[in-house]
Amino acid sequence: MDVVFWKELADHFSSRRFMILIVLIILTGLWAIYASGQAIRQDAGDSPTQFVFLLLLTSRSDALFSLATFLGFFGPLVGITLGFDTISGEYARGTLSRVLSQPIYRDSLINGKFLAGLATVAILWASVLLILIGLGISLLGFPPNAEELWRMLIFTLVGIIYVGFWLALALLFSLLFQRTVTAALASLALWLFLAIFVWMVGQAIAGIIVPDPSTPEQLAQRANIETLASRFSPSTLFAEAVHILLNPAARVFGLALESQLQGILPTPLALGQSLLLIWPHIAILFALVGVCFGICYIKFMRAEIRA
Repeated sequence: MDVVFWKELADHFSSRRFMILIVLIILTGLWAIYASGQAIRQDAGDSPTQFVFLLLLTSRSDALFSLATFLGFFGPLVGITLGFDTISGEYARGTLSRVLSQPIYRDSLINGKFLAGLATVAILWASVLLILIGLGISLLGFPPNAEELWRMLIFTLVGIIYVGFWLALALLFSLLFQRTVTAALASLALWLFLAIFVWMVGQAIAGIIVPDPSTPEQLAQRANIETLASRFSPSTLFAEAVHILLNPAARVFGLALESQLQGILPTPLALGQSLLLIWPHIAILFALVGVCFGICYIKFMRAEIRA
């Protein structure tokens, strides 16, 4: 498995399409960080003294989106790029049977390929985090505190799990269809559906159940229905987890009534309390990765690999 792992890792970092995607993500991330940092410096008198570094991830400023939103939307592209031709490319080149004719077990091959993709995602996400910290220190003039570091590290871990799901899904499609183009189109189609159209379906369902909301309770009910329906998408789970994790003052998902917020002090939540809120989201994302890779593992162990 070590041989397969290092070979696949070298192939990922020497791939042209992956390098183009990496440059695009890093340049866009640098622009978002710089714009947010300049806005925080200009509004230094109105900015909170705590968790300023987290604003670099969540603040939009002059940008169309925050860095966290950008990573949540385009991060799946990295996983799909790494996984859509992992097995189908071997079938197309006729090299799978040659590789397995060597003293390499099937499980070592599939495990090495998946772990190499996951390691590539981890290196990319960690690089973005280091760039954020370095550029943030340069723009703001002070380093992040301990809780900000922990929150950003957990954000990195959640992001790796999230992109790992799309990597496992693309790997599964690569094995099921055995054609590179079909696997790529299927992965992209499912990504677009889960990222965009699930939210539209949730709105339609909420409109049927609560057609004309006229009271705050009905508005909250409609918003809760939309939220529950959209949670079928991993993108929604990641967005909600990031919202609670990077906004220590956030306590609820979606719309909350004034009666529900009465008596709550406007103080930031401790890191442990934020983790309790998002733990179900992290567990579901981790389970989705395990299910997708488990199906892929079983399928590959039983697949016909002769030329």
